Amino acid sequence: MNYFEKLRLAVDLEREEEKRAAIEEIKKLSGEKRERLGRAVLNLKGTYQGRDIGGFYVVKFGRSKPIETEIDVGDVVLISKGNPLKSDLTGTVVSKTSRSISVALNDPPPKWILSKGIRIDLFFNDVTFKRMEKAINLVEHSEDAKWIREIVLGRLNPIIREVETDFLDTNLNDFQKRSVSKALGSKVFLIHGPPGTGKTRTLAEIILQLVRLGKRVAVSADSNSAADNLLELLINKNAKVIRIGHPARVEKKLMEHTLSYVVQNLEDYKKVEELRKDAQYLMEERGNFIKPAPKYRRGMSDEEILRIAKSRKSFRGVPSRVIYSMAKWIEINNKISFLLDKARELEEEIIKRILSKSKIVVGTNSSFGMDYMENEKFDVLVHDEATQSTEPSSYIPLVLSRSLITAGDHKQLPPTVMSIEAKRILSKTLFEKLIEKYENISEILRIQYRMNEKIMKFPSEKFYDGKLIAHESVKSRTLKTLGIKCVESRFSEALDPEEPLSLLDTSRNPEKWEKKRKGSTSRENHLEAKLVKEIVQGFISMGLKKDDIGVITPYDDQVSILKEMLPEEIKTSTVDAFQGKEKEVIIISFVRSNKEGELGFLEDLRRLNVSITRAKSKLVLIGDFDTLSKNSVYRDLRLYVEENGKVITVQNYL
Repeated sequence: MNYFEKLRLAVDLEREEEKRAAIEEIKKLSGEKRERLGRAVLNLKGTYQGRDIGGFYVVKFGRSKPIETEIDVGDVVLISKGNPLKSDLTGTVVSKTSRSISVALNDPPPKWILSKGIRIDLFFNDVTFKRMEKAINLVEHSEDAKWIREIVLGRLNPIIREVETDFLDTNLNDFQKRSVSKALGSKVFLIHGPPGTGKTRTLAEIILQLVRLGKRVAVSADSNSAADNLLELLINKNAKVIRIGHPARVEKKLMEHTLSYVVQNLEDYKKVEELRKDAQYLMEERGNFIKPAPKYRRGMSDEEILRIAKSRKSFRGVPSRVIYSMAKWIEINNKISFLLDKARELEEEIIKRILSKSKIVVGTNSSFGMDYMENEKFDVLVHDEATQSTEPSSYIPLVLSRSLITAGDHKQLPPTVMSIEAKRILSKTLFEKLIEKYENISEILRIQYRMNEKIMKFPSEKFYDGKLIAHESVKSRTLKTLGIKCVESRFSEALDPEEPLSLLDTSRNPEKWEKKRKGSTSRENHLEAKLVKEIVQGFISMGLKKDDIGVITPYDDQVSILKEMLPEEIKTSTVDAFQGKEKEVIIISFVRSNKEGELGFLEDLRRLNVSITRAKSKLVLIGDFDTLSKNSVYRDLRLYVEENGKVITVQNYL
């Protein structure tokens, strides 16, 4: 099995695992249980809302009871009435309120969803897997992608040439400038951007410089949020940018820069709308006639039905009036198909015209696999969030490009892969493979603009060879410098606004032990949850805004407990969900506390790196360091806080 066959196999394994997990959960759990978990919404009534700016058919599903769900804008959902596994109707969530969820459908909504008793489930999306497989095949066989193939297989040593540059952003630091200059002169270049080092800002400069050089640039990222961050930064620098992808997945404030919005606001798009409106009218008329289902056809083809209808005779036991009605249905359906095909052709022409004039096209990796992108070519792919993208996902935009500038941080969390077998192949990203294979094609950004120096130093030493430098603007940043004053409480030491580092060690507390819910693979720790709550209340009483506080924990069940205890404005999530974000104050609950010294996936130290580096002014660590110290890095972390911050032993707290 060659390299690319292994990638294809891994993609197929991951697809099957995601599909299996989605279907298995729907089979295993009642609708009510899935709703409690936030992955389904029941007892909805559908109302047709018309077509949105993407040309999709929008149905609003609402009910009087408030909707509390993890289903979010951009998610693919399965729509059903009765048994969800007997439905094949899926759509994309375009908006949500406390009592409704609106879903975009590719085709006109069937009548049954415009009634009561509708259920929607968070579901599996196969589209990206198909796009990954297609991209793998192109990398393996296409002549245009030979340069990718050679680099991936280690057969070509990329040459780095530093280009003299007149910088548009004159405030870039020397490390950022060097990265820009090298990226502009290289076929393949990697920017290693540790937390807070201005990776996105550096990429924006590279993109604008490439356009100055007459290059056409594809800009991609694994997530919509990362794509939108770059889009917004480029817009603020007055760049002309087109954002591709489903409009439901783009921030509303950026909507006018989407391909859908631009296309539909052109004068000649009115003809497309007219054609579709005519088709919609005919669809309503078609409903007055009998659809030629097998029970009525009895083996007759469309042509036979049309011919027999003219004779006004019965055939094969089918009454003449039924044959005539089916013939009318077929005639109208043919007109509908003609109108929709004409509308589609005209829309494709408009899309191609807009894209051909676009020097910068921004989207997720997957969106570059959309049908209308197939024949587009770019001089350069600028790929952000590269260490969050699996290798096949990175290929989707890369096969449209002639060179690559990619940025990420392989010292943070890898892509999420559900299949255990696929994880062995897909967890190592293209970025990580290239940075290991070719030492000369990367540059690390060293000056960070996020963390107080004391917070920064530990991850710098453990993960970045001590290379990180705190910028003067953040070096001495504390809550006190932000005007926050101390209040008296039993945890005054931990809350101290002058001190950026605090650690609450529960190892001497008899209530410290972790727990596991029946039927769950996750973990929870009630003592740590109570401590988090008290620390959060302490910061709020000091005058800190709730939005400035973040709570991180590795385990879903602990997140669940904490969300019930903390104000809604406090961002509380797993490490994985917090990657890429930052807060003035970060409180970490490590959860694990057991006699065996088992740490589970806390052993993946990239999780620790991500957690620590979210904090700007204050980091509070809560955990049983008897258990955690079975790993030497956690032991070193406690010693570091002893020497550079405050350690509080939580001995008798209940």
